[in-house]
Amino acid sequence: MAKSLSHEFVKGLWDEIPPFRLVLGLCPTLAVTKSVENGIGMGVATTFVLVGSNVLVSALRNLIPSKVRIACYIVIIATFVTVVELLMQAYVYGLFLKLGIFIPLIVVNCIVLGRAEAFASKNGPVRSLLDGLGIGLGFTLSLAVLGAVRELLGTGGLTIWKDWGLAFHIFGPAYKPFSFMVEAPGAFMALGLLLCFMNLAAKK
Repeated sequence: MAKSLSHEFVKGLWDEIPPFRLVLGLCPTLAVTKSVENGIGMGVATTFVLVGSNVLVSALRNLIPSKVRIACYIVIIATFVTVVELLMQAYVYGLFLKLGIFIPLIVVNCIVLGRAEAFASKNGPVRSLLDGLGIGLGFTLSLAVLGAVRELLGTGGLTIWKDWGLAFHIFGPAYKPFSFMVEAPGAFMALGLLLCFMNLAAKK
């Protein structure tokens, strides 16, 4: 039982890690990963919505009519997204402005809706909580790694959390950054390389 529960959490960190294994949620993955800070912020917000919606969908799964289940799931997800928006506006307003429209777009993120439909609607609240937490942390890790690659090559430094002074220039003043890495082409290139490495690691 304990092993089965731990699997629901761990699977999201490798076997089903989005976007590298499930290849879901690519829109925010490509759009917000200009820095590690943006990636972590988006990942944490999505994790909150994933966990909350998974648990509530699981708790209400026997009460929601099957014909309107998708509409009900979207209402539940939108409620948690609204909570995230209000919290970010209150406590991390600068980051909220950087992420912009992609915070409300969590409502239609295929990862969140997919976990509600494929997992939470068929399992209990504890399993659904662990599933949402694992998938969310895996998504956060994916965004942070992709953001680190793009920011490091594109600017020569890393910004973990600017408001706390966690911004570091790694390569020094002589480094000539590949500025295209923090633009749209760099996002596709970095994602493609990381997908390649993930596939090679999985085969080994």
